[in-house]
Amino acid sequence: MMSSSEESGKNANSVHHVREDSEYVRLVISNETNTAEADVSQPQSEAGVKSFWWWIKALALCLVTIVVLLIFLKWGVPFLFEKILLPIMRWEATAFGRPVLAIVLVASLALFPVFLIPSGPSMWLAGMIFGYGFGFVIIMVGTTIGMILPYLIGLYFRDRIHQWLKKWPRNAAMIRLAGEGSWLHQFRVVALFRVSPFPYTIFNYAIVVTSMRFWPYLWGSIAGMVPEAFIYIYSGRLIRTFADVKYGNYHMTTVEIVYNTLSLIVAIVTTVAFTVYAKNALNELKRAETSGVEASASDHIGLQMEKLPLEKPHIFTL
Repeated sequence: MMSSSEESGKNANSVHHVREDSEYVRLVISNETNTAEADVSQPQSEAGVKSFWWWIKALALCLVTIVVLLIFLKWGVPFLFEKILLPIMRWEATAFGRPVLAIVLVASLALFPVFLIPSGPSMWLAGMIFGYGFGFVIIMVGTTIGMILPYLIGLYFRDRIHQWLKKWPRNAAMIRLAGEGSWLHQFRVVALFRVSPFPYTIFNYAIVVTSMRFWPYLWGSIAGMVPEAFIYIYSGRLIRTFADVKYGNYHMTTVEIVYNTLSLIVAIVTTVAFTVYAKNALNELKRAETSGVEASASDHIGLQMEKLPLEKPHIFTL
């Protein structure tokens, strides 16, 4: 039988081991907790630094934009009015009659997109000279022809356009969205493309490598051009009003000044809203279309390019 001294020694050793174990556990848990907290705090600090630099860059960009706008308003606007706008206005008042000028504007709106030339200046002139009524008709007739001609020409160069699009697979994936789905889906996507920042002169040619039918392409393009036409007409009329005030004998009343200021704000907000909505809608369509694909990025891009059909679409198929 063990003596009482041996038992007390064993009890003391057991207590000592328990204390050591508890101390070890406490230290280990404490170290793990500190490590976890450090791991959590490090991404938070990095996110804070990135957010700080993002705001610095945004502030610098705003300051640069303001400086550029002030320089443009101080020297750019007078130069445009005196060297470009006024000569054009005098030229159109003396060189051509209004019927001939209307034909010239329709021809420019129809032919510029064929050669990938922006037709915005022609739309401004239509708004400045003919206003909302006849100016809108000129813009819609000219741009409609300017959307049909590249489509028909592009049908003869589909293979080259297809090879060219392979250099920009992401843009090809976006364009392919327009050629999928029903008639209404194609109509909606084409209208969104017309309102979005995507270059419409390139879209006119690139759309031929998809399964897009002619009539949804045509009507979707017309629907998408309506808001842009009114914005160009309004901005053209506003530019002409400012030119008459600065270089003519026209004086605006207080009501006209308030009206033009408010309408300018509404036009800017409307343009931004249309653009943002169209861009977000196209991105949402792209995400929905690619949500079921589980592959690597390169395989996914290759799959998107393979889906671009090589057969010619039926031009007059509803």
